[in-house]
Amino acid sequence: MTDSAGGDAELIAASLAEPERFAALFERHAPAIHQYVARRLGRDAADDVTAETFLTAFRIRARFDPARAGVRPWLYGIAAKQIGRQRREEVRALKLLARTGHDPVADSWTDSADDRLAAEAAARPLAGALAHLSAGDRHVLLLFAWADFSYQEIAEALGIPVGAVRSRLNRARRKLRTATGAAGGPLTEARIHEGDPA
Repeated sequence: MTDSAGGDAELIAASLAEPERFAALFERHAPAIHQYVARRLGRDAADDVTAETFLTAFRIRARFDPARAGVRPWLYGIAAKQIGRQRREEVRALKLLARTGHDPVADSWTDSADDRLAAEAAARPLAGALAHLSAGDRHVLLLFAWADFSYQEIAEALGIPVGAVRSRLNRARRKLRTATGAAGGPLTEARIHEGDPA
């Protein structure tokens, strides 16, 4: 996915002289980042992490390199660092999900009772497996599955080579398949983004 039609990189550049212009960047990207963080840490932490992500982005906006693939990977990279700071809370939430099978964030998009029961049954082993992944593998897997990032965008967001993205994604999928069997669902299924080498 590329920057919005209004030119996110141009907005960042303009915000150096007119700081209020940065608000448009927040309006464009905060909902998606909030949703991603909520999936990782829960709704309560998502508000704080999203706010801190954009506060940090605003503070370091002069360092943004317009030659990068886009603003989204830059913002998600900042969010990933904020999530890393809350990693213990994330692991604790995943272990709770593994024990109880209840995912309060998923409730909003799981419609029927049958779907909810199936999702909760699959969520327990999946959450446990996610909790046992390394932070790096978990970041790559969840940026791919929940933020719908391409390999290149993940590499940009995390500041790692594309080859490392592939390696971490394959390792994470293999561990999830081993731990959950078929319960991994979309997290263990292959999906190739346009422009990603197979």
